[in-house]
Amino acid sequence: MGAKVIEFREIEKMSEIPDEKETDLHGPFRPYERLVSIKILGKTFEVPEKNSLLRCFQFISPETIPYGRFCWNQDCQYCRVECKLPDDDENRELLSCKFMVMPGMEITKVSPELKGCLRAALKK
Repeated sequence: MGAKVIEFREIEKMSEIPDEKETDLHGPFRPYERLVSIKILGKTFEVPEKNSLLRCFQFISPETIPYGRFCWNQDCQYCRVECKLPDDDENRELLSCKFMVMPGMEITKVSPELKGCLRAALKK
C-alpha cells in the first residue's frame, strides 16, 4: 500500500547516460588541460596543472589521500612538505593544501601523514 508506483518513463529517465558536457570529468580536481611533471622524493609523476599540491597527491594516490587526516584548509598542518621550486635554489617549507603545483617542482620532504598515504605510489 505504501509503495510508490514508478511509471515506465521515469525508469527510462533514471537510466539515461548523462550528456558528456554535463558529466564532471575532473572529479575533485580543478579543471585542467594538461598534466605537468613534478618530483616527489626523487620519483617523477605527472599531475594535473592548476591544482593544489595536495590535490595532485590525491591524483597520484586516489585510494589513500582522501582518507588521510587532512583538513584541506591549513589548520591540521599534516600536509606540510619541503620543496625546491623551479625558479629557486633554496628548499621552501609549505602546506600542500594551499600551494598550487608548478611544473618542475621537486618535493624533497613530506610529512609522516603524507608519507604513509603515498607509500604505495612511491614504491611503484
